[in-house]
Amino acid sequence: MGSKVTEIRWHARGGQGAVTAAKMLAEMALSKDLYFQAFPEYGPERMGAPIQCFNRLSKEPIHMYCGVASPEIVIVVDPSLCDVVDFTAGLPKDSQIAINTGECPATVTEKYNLHDYKVSTVDATRISMDALGRAMPNVPMLGALLKLTGLLSEKEALSFIEDSFGHKFSAKVVKGNVTALQKAFEEVQTVE
Repeated sequence: MGSKVTEIRWHARGGQGAVTAAKMLAEMALSKDLYFQAFPEYGPERMGAPIQCFNRLSKEPIHMYCGVASPEIVIVVDPSLCDVVDFTAGLPKDSQIAINTGECPATVTEKYNLHDYKVSTVDATRISMDALGRAMPNVPMLGALLKLTGLLSEKEALSFIEDSFGHKFSAKVVKGNVTALQKAFEEVQTVE
């Protein structure tokens, strides 16, 4: 991260944990002495409806209190949204897009005409099914984002999940989320 504010937009469906992941990212930024914002954009959404949430991270105080219009990074938690919403809206060329899909970045780049962007993919749904026994792709997508940005090392991220989740959830849930985060770090792929 440079001296400017880094803006991130998350696209998901209600109930997939994107708002929780954005808040976790903010807490992780705090551990790095960064300034942060994490906020959802809600309307009449309900479980399964498209939602957006946002992060801002900076080494300096953040004096913006509005929605994110031109993010540097877009995270697509639910791949079905690629056909429903304009997830590239306001995204400058050469910005990062990470999509939850089992398809490789080159295929996704062609499929959605993303040649102007740095495209990464990770099968967060499969990872969460394997690690948690249910489709909860937020933690694997957070892991992919951390790997792509270098905000936290894998070891730091795993330690954060263990500490943060250890107070709230059973050992089984903590272990599942640690595994999901670790797999995302290992499996995220980027177009070269």
